[in-house]
Amino acid sequence: MILMYIFETYLDIRQHRALKLTTLPKPLLGVISDEKFKRSRDYSLDKSYFHFVHEAVTILMDTTILYYKVLPWFWKKSGEVVTHVGLNAENEIIHTLAFLAGAMVWSQITDLPFSLYSTFAIEARHGFNKQTIWLFIRDMVKGILLSMILGPPIVAAIIYIVQIGGPYLAIYLWGFMFVLALLMMTIYPIIIAPLFNTFTPLPEGVLREKIEKLAASLKFPLKKLFVVDGSTRSSHSNAYMYGFFKNKRIVLYDTLIQQCSNEDEIVSVIAHELGHWKLNHTVYSFVAVQLLMFLQFGGYTLVRNSKDLFESFGFEDQPIIIGLIIFQHTIIPLQHLLSFCLNLVSRAFEFQADAFAKNLGYAPQLRAALVKLQEENLSAMNTDPWYSAYHYSHPPLVERLQALEDPDSKKED
Repeated sequence: MILMYIFETYLDIRQHRALKLTTLPKPLLGVISDEKFKRSRDYSLDKSYFHFVHEAVTILMDTTILYYKVLPWFWKKSGEVVTHVGLNAENEIIHTLAFLAGAMVWSQITDLPFSLYSTFAIEARHGFNKQTIWLFIRDMVKGILLSMILGPPIVAAIIYIVQIGGPYLAIYLWGFMFVLALLMMTIYPIIIAPLFNTFTPLPEGVLREKIEKLAASLKFPLKKLFVVDGSTRSSHSNAYMYGFFKNKRIVLYDTLIQQCSNEDEIVSVIAHELGHWKLNHTVYSFVAVQLLMFLQFGGYTLVRNSKDLFESFGFEDQPIIIGLIIFQHTIIPLQHLLSFCLNLVSRAFEFQADAFAKNLGYAPQLRAALVKLQEENLSAMNTDPWYSAYHYSHPPLVERLQALEDPDSKKED
């Protein structure tokens, strides 16, 4: 864990040096205004300094928790609390829920100062934050309540599956998580997301007509087209799709509509997103994630009964949830390697989706939209190649613009 922190801090230092450069990359000269570049540089440096502090505090806390065996102490104390209130601490599900409740309180307390500073200092200083403190608190409370509603049945189900799983445990765990993923993909946009934002149908007009025409030309089964009030919390912009089979929906952030100068720029962004659908990128990504999850559960089944592993972390018994936590700690380097590989694939998908929009005739509009979104979101203009290769799921703007201009590069398969 410490070695990963040292390696990633080295990459952060390289990126910080790139952010401090006072000149734009050559391909962006004359494309990005000096005023936007200065604001982007200031914003990126602010976030970079904050990131250094946040990561240092996080590794210090995590190392302290492991070194001083806080986890076994907290597991024991949570059992005592369960007994004190008259419940059966021998019931592993009840004991686990008490342990996780305490962990959630600790997480909220330790994360809150960083969330407040990020939102009301950095984001506000650079003109992005639109939240009031009351809206921030309301969202936080809603998140906690959702965790209290959704968490216990999921945790109870996982513990029960492990208790009865036998030799096919990995398959049962994966099957449960697969069904849960499908369920969450279904209910999140319909039930959970509206708890935090307002979704309204995109009004009739030129923009709606062009999007519907594009979707029809690609045989995309568009059922609903929404605008979400992202501007109530932030000035950052986005667009996304969701839905299964013949029931697809497209959501535009109101900030995206405000920031793009004409309808064709917005449509070019939608063309890019439809490229992901047409080229089956979302399916490939989902399958890859499911495969990796199955492999992780397979690894967990190999060590879940390892008494030595639990004892090395200070545990006398072998709680199921603790086994999962310990296993996640032990495979951190492998997880980072897999994340890097997934980012490589994601960046290739982004180039292919750009090429898809280009082949539909939207290259000039997409280029203008990418530049506009880069400017309005004050995204980093200078990036270190090592840092971006390791962290970025999307290619830097320079590479995307070059690919759009090159008639032979990055064509979709």
